[in-house]
Amino acid sequence: MSKNEEFSNRWGIVLASLGMAIGAGNLWRFPRLAGQYGGAFLILWILFLLVWSVPILMAEFSIGKKFKKGVIGSFGQVGGKGLAWGGFFITLCTLGIAFYYAVVTGWALRYLGLATENLFAFFQGKNTIADNLDANPEYLSEFWNSIAYSSPWTIGLYIVALIAGIYVLIKGIQNGLEKANKILIPSLFILLILITIMALTMDNGYKGLEYMFSINVKYFSDPKIWIEALSQSAWSTGAGWGLIMTISSYSRQKEDVVLNTFIGGFGNNTASLMAGMAILPAVFALAPNEGEAISFLQSGNQALTFTIIPKLFATIPGGAILSFIFFLAFFLAAFSSLLPMLELFISNLIDMGLTRKSAAVRTLVFSIIFGFPSAYSLDIFTNQDWVWGLGLIISGLLILIAVLKYGVVDFKKDYIDTDSDFSIPISLFKSALIFNVFLAVVLIIWWMSQGFSKNPWFDANGNWNVFDVYSNASIVTQWGLVIIAGLLLNKYIFKTFVK
Repeated sequence: MSKNEEFSNRWGIVLASLGMAIGAGNLWRFPRLAGQYGGAFLILWILFLLVWSVPILMAEFSIGKKFKKGVIGSFGQVGGKGLAWGGFFITLCTLGIAFYYAVVTGWALRYLGLATENLFAFFQGKNTIADNLDANPEYLSEFWNSIAYSSPWTIGLYIVALIAGIYVLIKGIQNGLEKANKILIPSLFILLILITIMALTMDNGYKGLEYMFSINVKYFSDPKIWIEALSQSAWSTGAGWGLIMTISSYSRQKEDVVLNTFIGGFGNNTASLMAGMAILPAVFALAPNEGEAISFLQSGNQALTFTIIPKLFATIPGGAILSFIFFLAFFLAAFSSLLPMLELFISNLIDMGLTRKSAAVRTLVFSIIFGFPSAYSLDIFTNQDWVWGLGLIISGLLILIAVLKYGVVDFKKDYIDTDSDFSIPISLFKSALIFNVFLAVVLIIWWMSQGFSKNPWFDANGNWNVFDVYSNASIVTQWGLVIIAGLLLNKYIFKTFVK
Protein backbone atom coordinates (compact mmCIF):
# COMPACT_ATOMS: atom_id res chain seq x y z
CA MET A 1 0.00 0.00 0.00
CA SER A 2 1.36 3.38 -0.97
CA LYS A 3 2.61 5.82 1.65
CA ASN A 4 0.57 8.41 -0.27
CA GLU A 5 -2.58 7.18 1.48
CA GLU A 6 -4.27 9.90 3.53
CA PHE A 7 -7.00 10.36 6.12
CA SER A 8 -10.28 11.13 4.38
CA ASN A 9 -10.93 14.37 6.29
CA ARG A 10 -9.90 16.46 9.29
CA TRP A 11 -11.93 14.34 11.70
CA GLY A 12 -9.91 11.32 10.66
CA ILE A 13 -6.63 12.83 11.80
CA VAL A 14 -8.22 14.51 14.85
CA LEU A 15 -9.59 11.18 16.07
CA ALA A 16 -6.26 9.48 15.34
CA SER A 17 -4.47 12.18 17.35
CA LEU A 18 -6.90 11.73 20.24
CA GLY A 19 -6.53 7.96 20.03
CA MET A 20 -2.77 8.34 20.19
CA ALA A 21 -2.87 10.70 23.17
CA ILE A 22 -5.73 9.25 25.24
CA GLY A 23 -4.44 6.04 26.70
CA ALA A 24 -4.06 4.07 29.89
CA GLY A 25 -2.11 6.91 31.52
CA ASN A 26 -5.20 9.11 31.46
CA LEU A 27 -7.17 6.59 33.50
CA TRP A 28 -4.56 5.21 35.89
CA ARG A 29 -1.82 7.83 36.33
CA PHE A 30 -3.59 11.17 36.09
CA PRO A 31 -6.21 10.47 38.82
CA ARG A 32 -3.46 9.52 41.29
CA LEU A 33 -1.51 12.72 40.66
CA ALA A 34 -4.61 14.91 40.68
CA GLY A 35 -5.64 13.28 43.96
CA GLN A 36 -2.20 13.66 45.47
CA TYR A 37 -1.69 17.36 44.69
CA GLY A 38 -5.16 18.68 43.79
CA GLY A 39 -5.58 21.94 41.88
CA ALA A 40 -1.90 22.90 42.19
CA PHE A 41 -1.03 19.95 39.97
CA LEU A 42 -3.77 20.86 37.47
CA ILE A 43 -2.40 24.39 37.05
CA LEU A 44 1.15 23.18 36.36
CA TRP A 45 -0.11 20.35 34.15
CA ILE A 46 -1.98 22.82 31.92
CA LEU A 47 1.03 25.14 31.96
CA PHE A 48 3.31 22.39 30.68
CA LEU A 49 0.77 21.45 28.03
CA LEU A 50 1.30 24.93 26.56
CA VAL A 51 5.02 25.28 27.29
CA TRP A 52 6.35 21.77 26.62
CA SER A 53 3.85 19.54 24.85
CA VAL A 54 2.19 21.86 22.32
CA PRO A 55 5.46 23.27 20.82
CA ILE A 56 6.95 19.78 20.45
CA LEU A 57 3.72 18.32 19.05
CA MET A 58 3.49 21.26 16.63
CA ALA A 59 7.02 20.55 15.41
CA GLU A 60 6.30 16.83 15.07
CA PHE A 61 3.02 17.36 13.22
CA SER A 62 4.53 19.79 10.74
CA ILE A 63 7.56 17.56 10.06
CA GLY A 64 5.43 14.47 9.37
CA LYS A 65 2.99 16.45 7.20
CA LYS A 66 5.86 17.94 5.18
CA PHE A 67 7.83 14.81 4.35
CA LYS A 68 5.23 11.99 4.42
CA LYS A 69 7.74 9.47 5.78
CA GLY A 70 8.21 7.42 8.90
CA VAL A 71 9.86 9.00 11.93
CA ILE A 72 13.42 8.14 10.89
CA GLY A 73 13.04 9.57 7.39
CA SER A 74 11.09 12.67 8.38
CA PHE A 75 13.33 13.53 11.32
CA GLY A 76 16.43 13.04 9.21
CA GLN A 77 15.17 15.57 6.65
CA VAL A 78 15.10 18.27 9.32
CA GLY A 79 18.06 17.21 11.45
CA GLY A 80 20.35 16.55 8.51
CA LYS A 81 22.89 13.83 7.93
CA GLY A 82 24.74 14.31 11.21
CA LEU A 83 21.57 13.95 13.28
CA ALA A 84 19.85 11.16 11.37
CA TRP A 85 20.56 8.79 14.26
CA GLY A 86 18.17 10.89 16.37
CA GLY A 87 15.19 9.54 14.43
CA PHE A 88 16.51 6.04 15.12
CA PHE A 89 16.59 6.76 18.86
CA ILE A 90 13.07 8.24 18.87
CA THR A 91 11.78 5.19 17.00
CA LEU A 92 13.49 2.66 19.26
CA CYS A 93 12.41 4.53 22.39
CA THR A 94 8.76 4.48 21.36
CA LEU A 95 9.00 0.85 20.27
CA GLY A 96 10.48 0.04 23.69
CA ILE A 97 7.26 1.45 25.14
CA ALA A 98 5.05 -0.24 22.53
CA PHE A 99 6.43 -3.67 23.37
CA TYR A 100 5.40 -3.45 27.03
CA TYR A 101 2.34 -1.28 26.37
CA ALA A 102 0.87 -4.26 24.54
CA VAL A 103 1.08 -6.03 27.91
CA VAL A 104 -0.92 -3.19 29.53
CA THR A 105 -3.54 -3.68 26.82
CA GLY A 106 -3.55 -7.39 27.62
CA TRP A 107 -4.06 -6.63 31.32
CA ALA A 108 -6.93 -4.29 30.42
CA LEU A 109 -8.50 -7.08 28.38
CA ARG A 110 -8.11 -9.54 31.27
CA TYR A 111 -9.74 -7.18 33.74
CA LEU A 112 -12.50 -6.43 31.26
CA GLY A 113 -13.08 -10.18 31.24
CA LEU A 114 -13.14 -10.23 35.05
CA ALA A 115 -15.58 -7.30 35.11
CA THR A 116 -17.78 -9.06 32.53
CA GLU A 117 -17.82 -12.26 34.59
CA ASN A 118 -18.67 -10.18 37.66
CA LEU A 119 -21.49 -8.43 35.81
CA PHE A 120 -23.07 -11.72 34.75
CA ALA A 121 -22.68 -13.08 38.28
CA PHE A 122 -24.39 -9.96 39.64
CA PHE A 123 -27.43 -10.38 37.38
CA GLN A 124 -27.61 -14.15 37.97
CA GLY A 125 -27.32 -13.88 41.75
CA LYS A 126 -24.04 -15.80 41.88
CA ASN A 127 -20.79 -15.01 43.71
CA THR A 128 -19.48 -11.57 42.72
CA ILE A 129 -16.16 -9.88 43.46
CA ALA A 130 -17.79 -8.43 46.58
CA ASP A 131 -18.63 -11.95 47.81
CA ASN A 132 -15.10 -13.16 47.06
CA LEU A 133 -13.66 -10.21 48.97
CA ASP A 134 -15.86 -11.02 51.97
CA ALA A 135 -14.48 -14.55 51.96
CA ASN A 136 -10.91 -13.48 51.21
CA PRO A 137 -9.92 -9.79 51.63
CA GLU A 138 -6.79 -10.44 49.56
CA TYR A 139 -8.75 -11.77 46.58
CA LEU A 140 -7.99 -8.88 44.20
CA SER A 141 -4.34 -8.64 45.24
CA GLU A 142 -3.94 -12.36 44.64
CA PHE A 143 -5.69 -12.04 41.28
CA TRP A 144 -3.32 -9.25 40.26
CA ASN A 145 -0.27 -11.24 41.36
CA SER A 146 -1.54 -14.23 39.40
CA ILE A 147 -1.35 -12.29 36.11
CA ALA A 148 1.72 -10.14 36.85
CA TYR A 149 4.27 -12.95 36.83
CA SER A 150 4.58 -15.83 34.36
CA SER A 151 0.87 -15.81 33.61
CA PRO A 152 -0.41 -17.72 30.55
CA TRP A 153 -3.36 -15.30 30.56
CA THR A 154 -1.11 -12.26 30.24
CA ILE A 155 1.08 -13.86 27.59
CA GLY A 156 -1.94 -14.96 25.58
CA LEU A 157 -3.88 -11.70 25.85
CA TYR A 158 -1.00 -9.36 24.95
CA ILE A 159 -0.55 -11.46 21.80
CA VAL A 160 -4.30 -11.20 21.12
CA ALA A 161 -4.07 -7.41 21.54
CA LEU A 162 -1.17 -7.26 19.08
CA ILE A 163 -2.93 -9.46 16.53
CA ALA A 164 -6.07 -7.30 16.79
CA GLY A 165 -4.00 -4.15 16.33
CA ILE A 166 -2.17 -5.49 13.30
CA TYR A 167 -5.46 -6.72 11.82
CA VAL A 168 -6.81 -3.16 11.97
CA LEU A 169 -3.64 -1.53 10.61
CA ILE A 170 -3.07 -4.01 7.79
CA LYS A 171 -6.25 -2.62 6.23
CA GLY A 172 -4.55 0.74 5.86
CA ILE A 173 -5.23 4.25 7.12
CA GLN A 174 -8.76 5.02 5.90
CA ASN A 175 -10.14 1.48 6.07
CA GLY A 176 -8.24 0.48 9.20
CA LEU A 177 -7.01 3.15 11.61
CA GLU A 178 -9.58 5.81 10.69
CA LYS A 179 -12.58 3.47 10.87
CA ALA A 180 -11.41 1.98 14.16
CA ASN A 181 -10.98 5.41 15.75
CA LYS A 182 -14.48 6.47 14.64
CA ILE A 183 -15.74 3.74 16.97
CA LEU A 184 -13.09 3.74 19.70
CA ILE A 185 -12.84 7.45 20.55
CA PRO A 186 -16.54 8.44 20.70
CA SER A 187 -17.24 5.25 22.67
CA LEU A 188 -14.44 6.11 25.09
CA PHE A 189 -15.79 9.62 25.74
CA ILE A 190 -19.33 8.32 26.21
CA LEU A 191 -18.12 5.76 28.76
CA LEU A 192 -16.09 8.42 30.60
CA ILE A 193 -19.18 10.61 30.81
CA LEU A 194 -21.22 7.70 32.21
CA ILE A 195 -18.58 6.90 34.83
CA THR A 196 -18.36 10.57 35.83
CA ILE A 197 -22.13 10.92 36.24
CA MET A 198 -22.39 7.71 38.27
CA ALA A 199 -19.44 8.65 40.50
CA LEU A 200 -20.69 12.17 41.19
CA THR A 201 -24.12 10.91 42.26
CA MET A 202 -22.57 8.77 45.01
CA ASP A 203 -22.79 9.96 48.61
CA ASN A 204 -19.89 12.31 49.40
CA GLY A 205 -18.68 12.01 45.82
CA TYR A 206 -18.58 15.79 45.58
CA LYS A 207 -15.76 15.82 48.14
CA GLY A 208 -13.47 14.19 45.59
CA LEU A 209 -14.30 16.90 43.11
CA GLU A 210 -13.66 19.62 45.69
CA TYR A 211 -10.32 18.05 46.57
CA MET A 212 -9.33 17.71 42.93
CA PHE A 213 -9.83 21.41 42.20
CA SER A 214 -8.69 22.86 45.53
CA ILE A 215 -5.35 24.70 45.32
CA ASN A 216 -2.79 24.32 48.08
CA VAL A 217 -0.06 26.88 47.32
CA LYS A 218 2.53 25.06 49.46
CA TYR A 219 2.85 22.42 46.73
CA PHE A 220 4.33 24.97 44.33
CA SER A 221 7.54 24.97 46.40
CA ASP A 222 7.92 21.20 45.97
CA PRO A 223 10.07 20.44 42.89
CA LYS A 224 8.51 16.98 42.58
CA ILE A 225 5.10 18.34 41.58
CA TRP A 226 6.71 20.32 38.75
CA ILE A 227 8.46 17.20 37.49
CA GLU A 228 5.30 15.11 37.82
CA ALA A 229 3.24 17.71 35.94
CA LEU A 230 5.75 17.88 33.10
CA SER A 231 6.22 14.13 32.82
CA GLN A 232 2.44 13.55 32.86
CA SER A 233 1.91 16.09 30.07
CA ALA A 234 4.76 14.69 27.98
CA TRP A 235 3.66 11.08 28.50
CA SER A 236 -0.06 11.63 28.08
CA THR A 237 -0.07 13.93 25.04
CA GLY A 238 2.55 11.89 23.19
CA ALA A 239 4.99 14.81 22.90
CA GLY A 240 8.37 13.45 21.78
CA TRP A 241 7.08 9.98 20.94
CA GLY A 242 7.18 10.46 17.18
CA LEU A 243 3.59 9.18 17.04
CA ILE A 244 2.03 12.43 15.87
CA MET A 245 4.84 12.64 13.29
CA THR A 246 3.71 9.25 12.03
CA ILE A 247 0.01 10.14 12.04
CA SER A 248 0.54 13.48 10.29
CA SER A 249 2.51 11.79 7.52
CA TYR A 250 -0.91 10.57 6.33
CA SER A 251 -2.53 14.02 6.63
CA ARG A 252 -3.88 16.03 3.72
CA GLN A 253 -1.56 18.69 2.36
CA LYS A 254 -3.74 21.59 3.52
CA GLU A 255 -4.17 20.29 7.08
CA ASP A 256 -3.89 23.05 9.72
CA VAL A 257 -0.88 22.28 11.94
CA VAL A 258 -1.69 24.65 14.81
CA LEU A 259 -5.40 23.86 15.01
CA ASN A 260 -4.91 20.09 14.94
CA THR A 261 -2.20 20.28 17.59
CA PHE A 262 -4.37 22.29 19.97
CA ILE A 263 -7.40 20.04 19.40
CA GLY A 264 -5.32 16.94 20.17
CA GLY A 265 -3.63 18.46 23.23
CA PHE A 266 -6.74 19.89 24.84
CA GLY A 267 -8.82 16.85 23.87
CA ASN A 268 -6.35 14.66 25.74
CA ASN A 269 -6.47 16.91 28.80
CA THR A 270 -10.27 16.86 28.71
CA ALA A 271 -10.26 13.05 28.81
CA SER A 272 -7.85 13.13 31.76
CA LEU A 273 -10.06 15.57 33.67
CA MET A 274 -13.09 13.37 33.02
CA ALA A 275 -11.21 10.34 34.34
CA GLY A 276 -10.20 12.28 37.44
CA MET A 277 -13.79 13.49 37.94
CA ALA A 278 -14.88 9.85 37.87
CA ILE A 279 -12.18 8.20 39.98
CA LEU A 280 -11.66 10.77 42.75
CA PRO A 281 -15.34 11.09 43.74
CA ALA A 282 -15.61 7.28 43.84
CA VAL A 283 -12.54 7.02 46.06
CA PHE A 284 -13.67 9.75 48.45
CA ALA A 285 -17.24 8.42 48.59
CA LEU A 286 -16.20 4.90 49.51
CA ALA A 287 -13.16 5.49 51.73
CA PRO A 288 -13.72 5.58 55.52
CA ASN A 289 -12.20 9.07 55.73
CA GLU A 290 -10.28 11.65 53.69
CA GLY A 291 -6.92 10.32 54.87
CA GLU A 292 -7.77 6.84 53.61
CA ALA A 293 -8.95 8.31 50.30
CA ILE A 294 -5.64 10.11 49.73
CA SER A 295 -3.76 6.96 50.74
CA PHE A 296 -5.69 5.01 48.08
CA LEU A 297 -4.82 7.59 45.44
CA GLN A 298 -1.12 7.55 46.33
CA SER A 299 -0.83 3.78 46.34
CA GLY A 300 0.60 3.59 42.82
CA ASN A 301 -0.58 3.21 39.25
CA GLN A 302 -0.95 -0.54 39.06
CA ALA A 303 -2.48 -0.88 42.53
CA LEU A 304 -4.98 1.91 41.89
CA THR A 305 -6.22 0.44 38.63
CA PHE A 306 -6.10 -3.27 39.24
CA THR A 307 -6.79 -3.71 42.95
CA ILE A 308 -8.26 -0.60 44.53
CA ILE A 309 -10.71 0.50 41.81
CA PRO A 310 -12.37 -2.96 41.51
CA LYS A 311 -12.48 -3.15 45.32
CA LEU A 312 -14.16 0.26 45.54
CA PHE A 313 -16.71 -0.60 42.88
CA ALA A 314 -17.46 -3.92 44.58
CA THR A 315 -18.65 -2.16 47.73
CA ILE A 316 -21.54 -0.18 46.21
CA PRO A 317 -24.93 -1.17 44.77
CA GLY A 318 -24.61 -1.44 41.02
CA GLY A 319 -20.82 -1.41 41.30
CA ALA A 320 -20.61 -4.35 38.92
CA ILE A 321 -22.03 -2.14 36.16
CA LEU A 322 -19.65 0.72 36.98
CA SER A 323 -16.68 -1.64 37.06
CA PHE A 324 -17.60 -3.06 33.64
CA ILE A 325 -17.90 0.43 32.13
CA PHE A 326 -14.58 1.51 33.65
CA PHE A 327 -12.59 -1.45 32.34
CA LEU A 328 -14.24 -1.25 28.93
CA ALA A 329 -13.15 2.40 28.76
CA PHE A 330 -9.70 1.42 30.02
CA PHE A 331 -9.32 -1.22 27.31
CA LEU A 332 -10.53 1.13 24.56
CA ALA A 333 -8.06 3.79 25.71
CA ALA A 334 -5.17 1.33 25.83
CA PHE A 335 -5.99 -0.22 22.45
CA SER A 336 -6.49 3.13 20.69
CA SER A 337 -3.00 4.19 21.85
CA LEU A 338 -1.40 0.88 20.88
CA LEU A 339 -2.49 1.32 17.24
CA PRO A 340 -0.29 4.36 16.42
CA MET A 341 2.66 2.77 18.22
CA LEU A 342 2.42 -0.22 15.89
CA GLU A 343 1.84 2.08 12.92
CA LEU A 344 5.09 3.89 13.74
CA PHE A 345 6.98 0.62 13.25
CA ILE A 346 5.01 -0.24 10.10
CA SER A 347 5.59 3.22 8.60
CA ASN A 348 9.37 2.98 8.98
CA LEU A 349 9.42 -0.49 7.42
CA ILE A 350 7.36 0.80 4.47
CA ASP A 351 10.07 3.44 3.96
CA MET A 352 12.50 0.54 3.52
CA GLY A 353 10.45 -0.68 0.54
CA LEU A 354 8.18 -3.25 2.18
CA THR A 355 4.49 -3.51 1.40
CA ARG A 356 2.07 -2.62 4.21
CA LYS A 357 1.10 -6.27 4.69
CA SER A 358 4.71 -7.44 4.87
CA ALA A 359 5.63 -4.58 7.21
CA ALA A 360 2.64 -5.34 9.44
CA VAL A 361 3.51 -9.03 9.74
CA ARG A 362 7.10 -8.18 10.68
CA THR A 363 5.85 -5.66 13.23
CA LEU A 364 3.66 -8.34 14.79
CA VAL A 365 6.53 -10.82 15.05
CA PHE A 366 8.96 -8.28 16.53
CA SER A 367 6.34 -7.03 19.01
CA ILE A 368 5.51 -10.53 20.22
CA ILE A 369 9.18 -11.41 20.67
CA PHE A 370 10.29 -8.22 22.40
CA GLY A 371 7.09 -7.85 24.43
CA PHE A 372 7.36 -11.35 25.88
CA PRO A 373 9.86 -10.49 28.68
CA SER A 374 7.52 -7.78 30.03
CA ALA A 375 4.55 -10.12 29.79
CA TYR A 376 6.49 -12.80 31.66
CA SER A 377 7.90 -10.67 34.46
CA LEU A 378 6.53 -7.55 36.17
CA ASP A 379 10.08 -6.56 37.14
CA ILE A 380 11.13 -6.44 33.49
CA PHE A 381 7.93 -4.58 32.63
CA THR A 382 8.65 -2.00 35.35
CA ASN A 383 12.24 -1.60 34.19
CA GLN A 384 11.20 -1.00 30.58
CA ASP A 385 8.58 1.51 31.71
CA TRP A 386 11.25 3.25 33.78
CA VAL A 387 13.93 3.32 31.08
CA TRP A 388 11.89 4.26 28.03
CA GLY A 389 9.35 6.43 29.84
CA LEU A 390 12.22 8.68 30.90
CA GLY A 391 13.76 8.19 27.45
CA LEU A 392 10.87 10.21 26.01
CA ILE A 393 12.52 13.31 27.45
CA ILE A 394 15.61 12.50 25.35
CA SER A 395 13.34 12.04 22.31
CA GLY A 396 11.73 15.42 22.93
CA LEU A 397 15.16 16.98 23.36
CA LEU A 398 16.31 15.58 20.01
CA ILE A 399 13.27 17.10 18.27
CA LEU A 400 14.02 20.46 19.90
CA ILE A 401 17.65 20.31 18.80
CA ALA A 402 16.67 19.46 15.21
CA VAL A 403 14.31 22.45 15.03
CA LEU A 404 16.89 24.80 16.56
CA LYS A 405 19.51 23.47 14.15
CA TYR A 406 17.22 24.17 11.21
CA GLY A 407 16.46 27.66 12.55
CA VAL A 408 13.31 28.46 14.53
CA VAL A 409 12.19 31.37 12.33
CA ASP A 410 12.70 29.43 9.11
CA PHE A 411 11.14 26.29 10.56
CA LYS A 412 7.99 28.09 11.65
CA LYS A 413 7.68 29.82 8.27
CA ASP A 414 8.43 26.74 6.15
CA TYR A 415 6.65 24.06 8.17
CA ILE A 416 4.00 25.48 10.51
CA ASP A 417 2.61 28.70 9.02
CA THR A 418 2.15 27.37 5.49
CA ASP A 419 -1.37 26.01 5.96
CA SER A 420 -2.25 27.28 9.44
CA ASP A 421 -5.08 29.80 9.80
CA PHE A 422 -4.05 30.51 13.38
CA SER A 423 -0.48 31.61 14.07
CA ILE A 424 1.36 31.84 17.37
CA PRO A 425 3.95 34.63 17.86
CA ILE A 426 7.45 33.60 16.82
CA SER A 427 8.86 35.03 20.05
CA LEU A 428 6.71 32.69 22.14
CA PHE A 429 7.51 29.65 19.98
CA LYS A 430 11.24 30.34 20.03
CA SER A 431 11.30 31.04 23.77
CA ALA A 432 9.41 27.81 24.49
CA LEU A 433 11.82 25.71 22.43
CA ILE A 434 14.94 27.20 24.02
CA PHE A 435 13.45 26.94 27.51
CA ASN A 436 12.48 23.33 26.88
CA VAL A 437 16.07 22.37 26.04
CA PHE A 438 17.13 23.64 29.45
CA LEU A 439 14.09 22.01 31.07
CA ALA A 440 14.78 18.61 29.50
CA VAL A 441 18.37 18.54 30.75
CA VAL A 442 17.34 19.60 34.25
CA LEU A 443 14.55 17.02 34.30
CA ILE A 444 16.83 14.13 33.35
CA ILE A 445 19.53 15.12 35.85
CA TRP A 446 16.99 15.65 38.62
CA TRP A 447 15.17 12.39 37.96
CA MET A 448 18.35 10.33 37.98
CA SER A 449 19.61 12.03 41.14
CA GLN A 450 16.63 10.97 43.26
CA GLY A 451 18.05 7.60 44.21
CA PHE A 452 15.08 5.43 43.26
CA SER A 453 17.47 2.48 43.49
CA LYS A 454 19.49 1.65 46.60
CA ASN A 455 22.53 1.21 44.36
CA PRO A 456 21.94 3.52 41.36
CA TRP A 457 25.28 2.88 39.63
CA PHE A 458 27.19 -0.01 41.25
CA ASP A 459 25.93 -2.86 43.40
CA ALA A 460 27.28 -3.82 46.83
CA ASN A 461 30.10 -5.77 45.17
CA GLY A 462 31.18 -2.86 43.01
CA ASN A 463 29.70 -4.30 39.79
CA TRP A 464 27.83 -2.17 37.25
CA ASN A 465 24.24 -2.47 38.49
CA VAL A 466 22.63 -2.95 35.10
CA PHE A 467 19.99 -5.50 36.17
CA ASP A 468 18.47 -3.41 38.95
CA VAL A 469 14.91 -2.38 38.01
CA TYR A 470 15.31 1.30 38.93
CA SER A 471 19.07 1.80 38.64
CA ASN A 472 20.64 4.62 36.65
CA ALA A 473 23.07 2.02 35.33
CA SER A 474 20.20 0.20 33.63
CA ILE A 475 18.91 3.44 32.10
CA VAL A 476 22.29 4.61 30.80
CA THR A 477 23.22 1.15 29.47
CA GLN A 478 20.04 0.73 27.43
CA TRP A 479 20.06 4.32 26.16
CA GLY A 480 23.75 4.00 25.38
CA LEU A 481 23.33 0.84 23.33
CA VAL A 482 20.65 2.47 21.17
CA ILE A 483 22.63 5.71 20.74
CA ILE A 484 25.85 3.86 19.86
CA ALA A 485 23.98 1.67 17.37
CA GLY A 486 22.43 4.79 15.85
CA LEU A 487 25.77 6.55 15.53
CA LEU A 488 27.43 3.50 13.98
CA LEU A 489 24.54 3.10 11.53
CA ASN A 490 24.07 6.82 10.91
CA LYS A 491 25.38 6.74 7.35
CA TYR A 492 23.18 3.75 6.48
CA ILE A 493 20.17 5.35 8.21
CA PHE A 494 20.55 8.56 6.24
CA LYS A 495 21.02 6.74 2.94
CA THR A 496 18.13 4.30 3.48
CA PHE A 497 15.47 6.48 5.12
CA VAL A 498 16.34 10.07 4.23
CA LYS A 499 18.16 10.26 0.94
